[in-house]
Amino acid sequence: MSTRHCTYILASKRNGALYVGVTADLVNCVLDHKCNLVGGMTRQYAINQLVYFEWLQDAAAARRREQEIRQLHRIWKLDLIEQQNPHWRDLYADISSSSCYPAA
Repeated sequence: MSTRHCTYILASKRNGALYVGVTADLVNCVLDHKCNLVGGMTRQYAINQLVYFEWLQDAAAARRREQEIRQLHRIWKLDLIEQQNPHWRDLYADISSSSCYPAA
């Protein structure tokens, strides 16, 4: 049985500082960022708004996608976010409901 993994982008605000990551548990991962349980730049710059995510079939695919996104120029990252989330809403409320979270 394979667990789905997620590549995600957090932002401090619209067009603010960005963080790209990967996880198998998106809800708890974002919650950890929101509660300042994750150190480093995400805590320092208050990067805790989920503005983009995509589900992939396995950890290796998610890590590859994470690296692809990290290597993009900033303007392309912003465009990627705006394609899915043009108003830069914090998507955490959407994913924390069971209707949006994919089955393992």
